Amino acid sequence: MRVAILWHLHQPVYRKPGTKDYVLPWVDFHLKNYHQMLRIAQETGYPCTLNVVPCLLEQIRDYAEGTANDPVQSALEKTPDRLTEADLALLQPFAPEERSPADIQLSALRSFLSPVDSLPAGREELLEKQKSVAVSLLDNYGRAARAGQIELTVTPYYHPLTPLICDLASADGLVLPGESFRYPEDARTHLQSARAYFDGLFGFRPAGLWPSEGGISPAVARLAADAGFPFAVTDESVLWKSMKVAPDSDLFRTPYRSEGLPIFFRDRGLSDLIGFEYNGWAPGEAAADLVRRISERRTDDPEDMLVLALDGENPWGCYAENGVPFLRAFYETMLRTEGLTPSFFGEILADRGNPLPDIDLASGTWLGDFSKWIGSQAKNEGWTLLSRARAACGPIEEILIAEGSDWFWWRGEEHPEFQELFHSYLAAAYRAKGLPVPAQVRPGKAGA
Repeated sequence: MRVAILWHLHQPVYRKPGTKDYVLPWVDFHLKNYHQMLRIAQETGYPCTLNVVPCLLEQIRDYAEGTANDPVQSALEKTPDRLTEADLALLQPFAPEERSPADIQLSALRSFLSPVDSLPAGREELLEKQKSVAVSLLDNYGRAARAGQIELTVTPYYHPLTPLICDLASADGLVLPGESFRYPEDARTHLQSARAYFDGLFGFRPAGLWPSEGGISPAVARLAADAGFPFAVTDESVLWKSMKVAPDSDLFRTPYRSEGLPIFFRDRGLSDLIGFEYNGWAPGEAAADLVRRISERRTDDPEDMLVLALDGENPWGCYAENGVPFLRAFYETMLRTEGLTPSFFGEILADRGNPLPDIDLASGTWLGDFSKWIGSQAKNEGWTLLSRARAACGPIEEILIAEGSDWFWWRGEEHPEFQELFHSYLAAAYRAKGLPVPAQVRPGKAGA
């Protein structure tokens, strides 16, 4: 049985509009994970798929080129005697057990690096290692993909929830805003520009598509096929909804076709074990249990397959040694388990002898429905603000950034930086068009 696994690597835009001033340090912090996911695949020879988002790639380049103005990174780079109370307040969350300025800084700096490497002890050497990871990362990704060591896929440019960008009515069954939002041309722009940016950066086309949040609909499938994507990956719940059946693992042993686009459906249960369960297990036991569960789904049909797809950066902070022992054990056990063939998605499609079954595709996400992004008062207010700004300003870059899914994921929760950034990009769109900024859009507003 073929087994494909996709790791989704993503962070939203953390820069203030028109600047390289970073509000949050998470791109910088997760560079260790982007580096580690490639290194472990290369070390073990495991053919996994890494999915990247263009707005993340842009920001990685800022750090690699030294143009990112990030106060956390600046605090890491200062000599300990120059650290201010404000610097220490930024670093302390990364080193909660430390008390002296030098120890806080050193411990924080080590938290920005992966144990996949043998880390030096000294501060200057650690900073040099951190810089070398950032500088070499994207070149290493490109070389590894060209060498056939990994498969690289992409996501729409600014990580929009493309079914809702095409038409908010895709979120059927939820309370929707009073004002509609229907801009399939923006979804097309996100898809086409993602492919063009990827091609320009790596020199080859992306192997396929992980639509933002696994968000898919007939309109999105049609746009992705028109943009030339060879396949997309989404959640099993979309398959059950499309087929109007109860969950049945036998049904996602094949990809399907909708609107001309081949679509793979992931096994959510197995994927969620990695994302949310195995972090509390001993690494070897977790790896063995996962391979056992995969093997239990094995069949004798060489065209049958199984898909895992999940976040490739956030789970590891809860694992022993940042997930390195688990990932190594999982990959090595998979590679030596008889009857399981780790594969790229593109290989599975290329090797099929039978045509793909057609499916009447329903709309959905990796969570099933769209309720994490729309339907509550706070989230609907965000869509209303975006709708008015899009109507007034058109599809300019600031609007495309504001279409990102993360702003709606966090809206109404205690994450003011995300709301601040969302409002800032809407305000910047009005200013770019020479229009007055509505009071409800001005950064700092608690709601619409």
